[in-house]
Amino acid sequence: MPTPWAPIKVSRSEIEAIVEGLEDGPPPGNGRRATLLVHPESTRRGFAPGIDVTIEVLLPGEKTQRIRRNSTQVHISIGGGGSVSADGITFHLAEHDVCTIPSMKPYQFENDGAGTWVRLTYSNAPLLAQLGTHYFEPVGDGWTPTIPVDGPIDMDEPVEVGKGTAPDFIVSPQGARLRGYEFLVDIEPVPDRPLHWPFEAMSELMSQEPGDGGRTIMALYNPSTKRKQGATSSFFVTLSQIPPGHKPHAEGRGHRHSSVAINYHFKGSGYSIVDGQRIDWEPGDLLLSAPSWREHAHYPSETGASAYTVQDHPLHIGMESLVWQENMEGPILALGTEAGQTGYVAPRNWDDEDH
Repeated sequence: MPTPWAPIKVSRSEIEAIVEGLEDGPPPGNGRRATLLVHPESTRRGFAPGIDVTIEVLLPGEKTQRIRRNSTQVHISIGGGGSVSADGITFHLAEHDVCTIPSMKPYQFENDGAGTWVRLTYSNAPLLAQLGTHYFEPVGDGWTPTIPVDGPIDMDEPVEVGKGTAPDFIVSPQGARLRGYEFLVDIEPVPDRPLHWPFEAMSELMSQEPGDGGRTIMALYNPSTKRKQGATSSFFVTLSQIPPGHKPHAEGRGHRHSSVAINYHFKGSGYSIVDGQRIDWEPGDLLLSAPSWREHAHYPSETGASAYTVQDHPLHIGMESLVWQENMEGPILALGTEAGQTGYVAPRNWDDEDH
C-alpha cells in the first residue's frame, strides 16, 4: 500500500526569514542565492518525493551563471521581477508570473529591476538523483547548440527522422512489434521550448466575482506534453482564483491521488484538511497539501483564494501510475489508461457554484 509523507507547511514568515538571510552577504560564485526547502522525511533533499522546492533570490544587478541540466523546472516569481534568458529567448518574469525551463536548455536569470527578486523553483532533481542521473554543467560563450528542432508541436505530422532501412515488424495479433535500434537513438524529437505564463493575462480569463460563471481553477499547459497535460513532462501546474465574496461551505469528503500537490497561496485565506489534520493558510504560505495517497480537501474563506499548485501528474501518466479517487465513495481509477472522472471542472469539494 502507499506510504505517503506527512503534510507540511512553510509559513510566509519562515519564507521571509529565508529571503532576508539570502539577501545578506556577497553572492556565491555561480550568482545563485538559494535555499532548498527539505521535508524532514526526505533522504534526497526534496520537499516531496522526487520534487525539490528552492527559494531563489537575486539582488538588483545580479545574474546567475548560465547553465543547463537534465531536470525540468517550474519557476514562480513571488516577489519582484527580472529577466529570463533560456534557449535563445528572453522575457520578463513579473510578480506571480510562471515560466518553465526545459531539460538541457541553457538558461540564466538577471535582476534588472530596482528591488529584490524572489522565485520559487520546482524541479525533478531529487528523482534523477535517486536514479544517479542528475546532470548539469556550466555553459560558456563558446557553447555550440545541437541542431534545433522545429517540427510540429502537436505531433499530428511526425518530424522526419533518418530511419533508413530500420526493420519494423508486427510479431503478434495483439500488435506487439520488433524494431531496429535506430528508433531509439534517432527518436522523433518534440520541440520543448521555455514558456512564460503572465499572471495578469491568466487572471483576466478566470472568475472575477462569485457567480459569474468563470472558472476558478485552470491548468498551465505546454503543448509539447500532449496528452500528459503538463507544464513540463514532469509537472502539472494550476492557477486557482476564487474571488472575494466566496461563500464558505460545509466540510465534506475530499479526494486523493497517487501524485503529490504543493500549493503556494498568494491571495486569500482558508484551511485544508489532510487525512483529518486541519492546516490553516494565508498569503505567502507554501503547503505540501497532498502527499500522495492522502485524502485532502481545501476550504477557502470569504476572502477567496489565489494559489498555484504544482503536481507530478504528467510523470505518473507517463508511467501509467496515476491512481485517482475523486469521490471517496466512488471508483479508484487509473487515469490515462482507462475512462476518467467525468463531470468535474474542479475538485469535487471546491466551490458549489462550479458544479
